[in-house]
Amino acid sequence: MKILVPTSKLVNMKFVFNCIQVNQVRNDTHKRYWISVYAKKKILLPPLAEQRAILEKTEELFSDLDNGIANFKKAQEQLKIYRQAVLKKAFEGELTKEWREKRALSGIEMPTAEELLKQIKQERQNHYNQQIEDWKKAVKDWEKNGSAGKKPLKPKKLTELSKLKDEAIAELPELPSKWVYDYLAYAGELGRGKSKHRPRNDKKLFGGEYPFFQTGDVKAQKVLKHFTQTYNEVGLKQSKLWKKGTLCITIAANIAETGFLGIDACFPDSIVGYNPYEKIVDARYIDYFFQSAKNKISAFAPATAQKNINLTTLENLVIPFCSLQEQNQIVQEIESRLSVCDKMEQSITESIEKAEALRQSFLKKAFEGKLLSQAEIEFCKKETDYEPASELLKKIQAEKLAKEEALRQAQGKKKPTVKKKSKK
Repeated sequence: MKILVPTSKLVNMKFVFNCIQVNQVRNDTHKRYWISVYAKKKILLPPLAEQRAILEKTEELFSDLDNGIANFKKAQEQLKIYRQAVLKKAFEGELTKEWREKRALSGIEMPTAEELLKQIKQERQNHYNQQIEDWKKAVKDWEKNGSAGKKPLKPKKLTELSKLKDEAIAELPELPSKWVYDYLAYAGELGRGKSKHRPRNDKKLFGGEYPFFQTGDVKAQKVLKHFTQTYNEVGLKQSKLWKKGTLCITIAANIAETGFLGIDACFPDSIVGYNPYEKIVDARYIDYFFQSAKNKISAFAPATAQKNINLTTLENLVIPFCSLQEQNQIVQEIESRLSVCDKMEQSITESIEKAEALRQSFLKKAFEGKLLSQAEIEFCKKETDYEPASELLKKIQAEKLAKEEALRQAQGKKKPTVKKKSKK
């Protein structure tokens, strides 16, 4: 940090401050700009009266810009509130109320809450049965190959979570008659990534063909395709290759951020993978639910410096379920509304960027002497303290020399002598 201290009233320090805003230096490196270098940077210095006039005009222009930017940012905040309102209504059945009524008038029957629970339970059992069949086949293949390597692990038995109590459900938002609350873990395969290794640049694990996504990648990409590093065969054995389409959910740092794998890939234990049973659950429906409940899920994290939740928290997460057809319709209703939001958000962001660019344009004109009109300059010349910049500079230099001389005398130092060059 450099400190510029005013030493003369002949220069308006606010004028200098604004002037420095357009005196750009590279800030993308760790290079230091020493005072001996920075002090030599030149600025255009107009007469004092013009300095004041330039400041007044830029402040007037900036005031309009600031008001415009403030209004844009207020609109951004209102869009965020609208987004959350859309998501809240979606998972309370409000967005598809008319859709349900039309189907009822057409005589199309929807599954009851009890039937939905049976479907979830049956699909969960079917998935487990398929895992057992796949395991038995893997064991036979392993035996045919002479039992080489490790024996395939048997799938874990289905675990039953505690029964949802009526009083607990009563505290949740009321649902339409044919909707039901149930556990997230009952409607899909939920698992934590693996990355026990430290540090992350271990050459024994990285540098292969298997993409490896970090927690930050989930927040930055809705569909994960651009990965941070790659695993090799050794790393893959310590991890797991998750299939394309897996819903990734972060459980550390920025909790409940979501993104879909755009390719088969690995990820660390700070990310949970979720693959819903496709016959009963739309993965996009679950994704939007997490977007709607991000703050509530984050609240489960203990009050520590590094906020995180565990897999159990997500396993016990209660989700409002409806028929698969209605889930698909909810996703359409959400996306039709949020797509409008996205366009407005983009337009607002571009407007803010243009306003900031305009601010720089005003500053550039101001400190190149192009902001004031000829009439405004003539008005400045009528000020009592107006004098050409050349005279102003002479006064500044004389004032500086006088202060240096006074300082030398106070310190008892002699005036430095200038050695004359000897003639050859």
